[in-house]
Amino acid sequence: MNQPSKAEGIFLSPPHMGGEELRFIEEAFESNYIAPLAPQVDTFEQEFAEKVGIAHAVAVSSGTAAMHLALRALGIGPGDEVIASTLTFIGSVTPIFFQGACPVFVDADRQTWNMDPGLLDQEIKACASRGKPPKAVVPTDLYGQCADLERILEICRPHGIPIISDAAEAMEAYYQGTELRGNKRRWNHAGKGARAAVFSFNGNKILTTSGGGMLVSDDGDLIEQARFLSQQARDPAPHYEHSTLGYNYRMSNILAAIGTGQLRVLEERVERRCQIFEQYKEALGDLPGIEFMPEASYGRSNRWLTIILIAPEIFGADRELLRLALEAENIEARPVWKPMHLQPVFQVEARKARNLGKARKGKGKYRARVVGGEVAEDLFGRGLCLPSGTAMTGFDLDRVISVIRRCHK
Repeated sequence: MNQPSKAEGIFLSPPHMGGEELRFIEEAFESNYIAPLAPQVDTFEQEFAEKVGIAHAVAVSSGTAAMHLALRALGIGPGDEVIASTLTFIGSVTPIFFQGACPVFVDADRQTWNMDPGLLDQEIKACASRGKPPKAVVPTDLYGQCADLERILEICRPHGIPIISDAAEAMEAYYQGTELRGNKRRWNHAGKGARAAVFSFNGNKILTTSGGGMLVSDDGDLIEQARFLSQQARDPAPHYEHSTLGYNYRMSNILAAIGTGQLRVLEERVERRCQIFEQYKEALGDLPGIEFMPEASYGRSNRWLTIILIAPEIFGADRELLRLALEAENIEARPVWKPMHLQPVFQVEARKARNLGKARKGKGKYRARVVGGEVAEDLFGRGLCLPSGTAMTGFDLDRVISVIRRCHK
């Protein structure tokens, strides 16, 4: 007896090539430049910097490498504290530990799911009153939605605290700055205005090179220092001379060729992600117990992933039951990022937002602190990321929607 064939898999956010990537790869092969420090890398850096409106860029092996270089270039070291979003991917914060510093995880706000500026302000003032202000702030632009960078800049500026924007997921996301263009506030690309910004080109991103990242800044000296460190910190000499330790973090010419091709279809890809979000919202918005990730009043999200919040007592199933129902139909869905302060690798001292009472969370090796955390914990507990790849067909979307509606029934 023949077994029924399993439905074709629908992945969360698979790569989507546009066609021109192959032409740039072939050019790299024909020139025999397949290693780092080659023409395609230079082209990708220049075109990327122009796209985001930030003057200088260095292409590296990952977003985590870019974050590490930014922290190193800013002199972050042992004993320093760095404030970061708790609702984020771990690659955003591990470089803090690479530098021997200690992270302070700040909760999300309900309106944007990004770092809560009010809690950030409170924590910076508390640190300053103890005579130890943080050495940097690292807000994450969650799921392609910009953090409230203007407000964060206002909070950090009086204390001289640099901001490293984790824009890993936020290519072609924008926020409104205070600068006027005509009589309207100017739209800034994610990361613009921070001391430095980090982007990721992992295989699941809207713009992918299969792996890789970019560090950008309007500070040319910072980027040149990062570039030097990314090339094993080799001093100018005919032999290999090193007066400091660096890293093997540069991007290969082949990956840069893919990125250059991906830039050609970026706006089309973002438009499709937004269409997918709207189609989900139209098809599921009437179901009780489902909410969609809100868009910030000051920004334009790239809708990298469509995310829903489930109230199980109203919807009739919780996040995990729904995820498993989708998995049974060969459809990939994932929970929202597990907050950093809940990760077992960290030993976290909790500083509650209201009463500032102290508690211990986790028994991990690496010490950290957290301010608040309740909002991020709720979003993790109820949030589910739905398939959002730009090559999804109408039939694919209908399959996902059908399972969700069936779970409600």
